[in-house]
Amino acid sequence: MSEPTIYPWRYQINRSSFAHYWQKGIGVELLKKIGSVPDIKNAEHFVPYLFDYDKEADNIIEQIHKKIGFTEGQKLIDKYFERSLDTKDPSYNLLDKFIRTMKSMAAEFDMEQIQHGILLSQRSAISGLIVLRDYCLMGGYESAAINKPLIYTGALKKGAVKRISETVEFWVNITGNDALKYGNIGFISIVKIRLIHAFARTNILAHTDWDINKWGYPLNTWDMLATNLGFSLVYIVGLQRMGMKLLNEEILGILKLWKYVGNLLGIPLTILPNTEEEAIEALYYWTMTQANGDEDSLSLAYALQEEPLIAYHPKSKIGKKMMREIHLYYNHFLLGDYSCDLLGLDTTITGKIAYMNILKNKYDSKHIQKKKHYDKLVAEGRKLHELIRNIYLQNIKGNAQH
Repeated sequence: MSEPTIYPWRYQINRSSFAHYWQKGIGVELLKKIGSVPDIKNAEHFVPYLFDYDKEADNIIEQIHKKIGFTEGQKLIDKYFERSLDTKDPSYNLLDKFIRTMKSMAAEFDMEQIQHGILLSQRSAISGLIVLRDYCLMGGYESAAINKPLIYTGALKKGAVKRISETVEFWVNITGNDALKYGNIGFISIVKIRLIHAFARTNILAHTDWDINKWGYPLNTWDMLATNLGFSLVYIVGLQRMGMKLLNEEILGILKLWKYVGNLLGIPLTILPNTEEEAIEALYYWTMTQANGDEDSLSLAYALQEEPLIAYHPKSKIGKKMMREIHLYYNHFLLGDYSCDLLGLDTTITGKIAYMNILKNKYDSKHIQKKKHYDKLVAEGRKLHELIRNIYLQNIKGNAQH
């Protein structure tokens, strides 16, 4: 591994997908909200974050996981929260300091604001998961750099079913009621995901030909911020595109929710946005300094496109094919044909039936000011999320057996 330069190769003005997004796509409306096009020179402020990473989590991996094995290391997290980890265990003090630091972060946040973001996540129902899969995840493949860790860890070979299943499980776990309270499922999931990121990074640096002069550090702080913006700002935009009317407190709530989650995942508070305007500017700087997509981008996009055909559910061939067409429709509806063409995605005709869901969202949005109706949407949406999470977990087990 060589020492980093000031500007890695990946830091270059984007002239394809992301440029189109800001000049002719949905980004035009976002820029209107901030009143001007940000000065791209200001993006240089973020360049050091391409070489910055979560050193605290890496230390846990080096001191625990790499000595006893990753699986056993993650089991210690459960034992810690179950209070069954012996305080005399050499790992106890390391984990205790690490997790207590994360616990103290909660004091910086207004949990009532965050709850509005959780409620929106829940009432988003199927549309929220569609946005995460067909807009945020697929759209992220337009950057060659941020996805390189997936290639280096062999995630492409492991398959899109496992990758999307893990994302859904994480998101559903952290968006439940009280899930983010210390010791609950959401909080524990964040601890584990943070260590998964660190394990991937340390392994890539130790065992591959990763070039930090080209890509920056794997899972670096700026890319982590970009991922966070995908779950917050891009998610908000996607829901609005899906016909959902969002309340002002819900928009602020989503931003605060992911500022909290992002901080727990090791992203400095100083670069996490507080407002929609700050988020738009942050997204502009990252997207407009990304190298264009490459062959790996096409491979990842193709794998996600074909994921419904190899997933364990639905079980019928017709059901699998129809699911593929529906996702393709949403890819084109949310990303636009220009981006889908760059990613090599197929077009669809039969998938247009999915527009019925958008019409439903528009109808439901007419009544969200009525508390009874709003609460009903939240309850139904959460129930659906839990059902889909279980289906995805079955997909992982079913595919492993086959």
